[in-house]
Amino acid sequence: MTGSPHGARPSSGRSAGHDRPADLGDRLRAAGFVPGPTQTVLIGHAADLATEPRLPEGVVLRRVAAEPGIRRIAEMEGAVWDMDRRPLHAFLTGQIEAAPDDLAVLVAEADGEVVSAARLVLTPGGTFAGLRGGTTVPPWRGRGIYRALIAARARLALARGAAHLHVDASRASAPTLRRPGFRPAATATPYMWKPSTQR
Repeated sequence: MTGSPHGARPSSGRSAGHDRPADLGDRLRAAGFVPGPTQTVLIGHAADLATEPRLPEGVVLRRVAAEPGIRRIAEMEGAVWDMDRRPLHAFLTGQIEAAPDDLAVLVAEADGEVVSAARLVLTPGGTFAGLRGGTTVPPWRGRGIYRALIAARARLALARGAAHLHVDASRASAPTLRRPGFRPAATATPYMWKPSTQR
């Protein structure tokens, strides 16, 4: 669930390609949920993906768990995706405060500027870890930063005992994720419902 700049709080859910009943998507739409772009659920072996991160010259990678790093990441992603940065800032801050050991936020910086960021979501005792986020500013795309963030998160996942990684990939990111070894397992479609603010 994420915040809304208009004050109402939208409810969100996800329908996977194997979910039942078969007409689940129709039922969600009939109930007022609006589908987003269908994504591909990819699975990868953490051991195969945990290579040494290779970054462009001048780029450094570090883990962020407090201000002002979280705010700078939210500002970067807000600018790239042309969205309000406040919901992401509140979400990351809340998640880190609630379970600091189960969320790893990584940032890539060049000359003190945030050029990319991504997250790893861990489940205590679980064998799967989730890759989330993964945003790079346009001038730095195509230089291997995204792949380096995959490798760095895979290494963190292995250190916590997770054998597999999973990610809901957009059409744009799926080819990049498949190159190092991710394989498709299912599809997933996000659905969003926003309550009316009229009285």
